[in-house]
Amino acid sequence: MTTLLLAIIYLSFISLGLPDSLLGAAWPTMHLDIGVPLSWAGLLSMIIAFSTIISSLMSDFLTRKLGTGVLTAVSVFVTALALIGFATVDSFALLCVIAVPYGIGAGSIDAALNNYVALHFAARHMSWLHCFWGVGASVSPYIMSWCISSGKGWEGGYFSVSVIQIVLTVIIFISLPLWKRKSAEKQDEPANPLGIIGAIKIKGVPFILLTFFCYCALESTAGLWAASYLVNAKGIDAETAARFASLFYLGITGGRFICGFISEKLGDRKLIRLGSAIALTGIALIALPLGVRELPLAGLVVTGFGCAPIYPSIIHSTPFSFGKENSQAIIGIQMASAYTGTTFMPPVFGLLAEKITADIFPFFLLCFAVAMVLSHEITVRKTTKA
Repeated sequence: MTTLLLAIIYLSFISLGLPDSLLGAAWPTMHLDIGVPLSWAGLLSMIIAFSTIISSLMSDFLTRKLGTGVLTAVSVFVTALALIGFATVDSFALLCVIAVPYGIGAGSIDAALNNYVALHFAARHMSWLHCFWGVGASVSPYIMSWCISSGKGWEGGYFSVSVIQIVLTVIIFISLPLWKRKSAEKQDEPANPLGIIGAIKIKGVPFILLTFFCYCALESTAGLWAASYLVNAKGIDAETAARFASLFYLGITGGRFICGFISEKLGDRKLIRLGSAIALTGIALIALPLGVRELPLAGLVVTGFGCAPIYPSIIHSTPFSFGKENSQAIIGIQMASAYTGTTFMPPVFGLLAEKITADIFPFFLLCFAVAMVLSHEITVRKTTKA
């Protein structure tokens, strides 16, 4: 039964990744049909991200009321309805309204599933599950591309992914007894909700939130701006730059697959330190002013590989560091902190690059990498029992 439940959770993580990259793949065609500027995708993205942050902060309350299985099923269904909405409306104002449930569904799933896996399953599954998120995020642009090229349009792309989400909703509802049985094996639910303020007051929590913020700022900035930096600052042709920028995410996905085999041997904290050291090495390769174009290209892949274990290992270590009874509330706030870094820091770099120079790219990443390492080490010191 545990194996069957794990398979469903893996499917849920693929489902979590599917909607995340749809907007970017659809928008070049979508904005023309709707009749709005290309730049307006940023507003939709911000609404989705803000809604995701809100639902992440509510995850502790919702999980206690509904349970992880029901919350996951409902959230996937809400996301499916939002995708159908995107497929059927032709008004940007309505898209902004529908973007709210689009983001709310994603945040609830993310926080609830991450906590459930951290509590009930070994560290290797956390790494592999986040690897499967990458599978979902990688597959959906291909679905959108196929629908557009075959005449079904971007509407068909959104509708196709919504059908996948509805099928998964049915599967999760059918599997609800498995979720309840697994939860009953571990009596780790506290009597009362901890709340946001209560969670932040726990020793070490503010620093782990900073760690998460810095990591996601680093990852999202590298993913969005790497190709532009390689072209404008290093003189690398656009095709090569785009290919290696995509390899940054391939490094993350592949790294998480590999980490699944070594996570229990090394433990979460050693994996975070190892990943941080590799990421810092990669950033150094990007920054070296040697005029050898292979160095920044290799550095980007190495940075992605180093990033791989950090996110899942921080989440998996949360019940151990802060207590199982507090983990749902803290992971919810961690997700909110992560989405905040992902949403706001890439635009900050864009402004700095415009006002100063794109050459600051590796140093911008370095600042967040160093802050991430320091805040994690402070967290370890504050949560290690004497």
